[in-house]
Amino acid sequence: MKIWVTGAAGQLGCSLRQRVSGVADCYLFTDREVDITSRAAVDEFVTQHRPDVIINCAAYTNVEQAEEEEQVAYALNATAVGYLAAAAKRCDALLIHISTDYVFMGGCCAVLTEESHPNPINAYGRTKLAGEEALQASGCHYQIFRTAWLYSPYGKNFVKTILRLSKERDSLQVVADQIGSPTYAPDLADALVRIIENRDFYEGVFHYTNLGECSWWEFATEICRLAKRGAQVNPCTSEEFPSKALRPKSAVLDKQKFGRTFGLEIPHWKESLKRCIDELQA
Repeated sequence: MKIWVTGAAGQLGCSLRQRVSGVADCYLFTDREVDITSRAAVDEFVTQHRPDVIINCAAYTNVEQAEEEEQVAYALNATAVGYLAAAAKRCDALLIHISTDYVFMGGCCAVLTEESHPNPINAYGRTKLAGEEALQASGCHYQIFRTAWLYSPYGKNFVKTILRLSKERDSLQVVADQIGSPTYAPDLADALVRIIENRDFYEGVFHYTNLGECSWWEFATEICRLAKRGAQVNPCTSEEFPSKALRPKSAVLDKQKFGRTFGLEIPHWKESLKRCIDELQA
């Protein structure tokens, strides 16, 4: 089976590249060398390689900048998804698309299922929801995996930022009133590869994050504890940490459908964070 992975330079793309070493299936990794915001470029690649599965890891993920560049974000997060879906339909391929908890507004103590009503409150969330809708309307075979708070040993992410800041400063201030579930990108990559290996191509929308929930402040505190950093991590409110983009106050994704459908265990976020810290400090 031939699998095309877009966005190969990102956190999930790098994690997938690491995970598939030695597997039987053939994985093709591309990043900017194939411009998926160009219908012609997508069609040319698909015509040449005829993938059986496309994993779309490409996304415009700068939440703050998306407020000023919503059309740029839309091109990658929505328009490109439509091009991939149309190409997948033509060659009868499955399109696995990675989405986000930011398609939801979130709320106090609400656990969000796949059937919860999307209502994004920022430009990033709007463009990602538009991508989901384009895929669902395309008529191609698809799986949508919504995830959240992605981190890894690769690229820029919250864990690496906290590790750097806790080395440079004696104290940090981190938002404590936004609740979610961190996701270790290698865990999600492993789940996707195992789904493909098992040929579990059940169509629909699924949620995948690590188990458990926390605030950004709790997440940062655990990062510093595991890394044995002495910096003081102080909680603050969202209002004390102003940003251009509104963010959900509580967006914990329910993973029960994923477990029922694929029968795969999901690690707890603290367990996976320890593995990431250990790798970064090795």
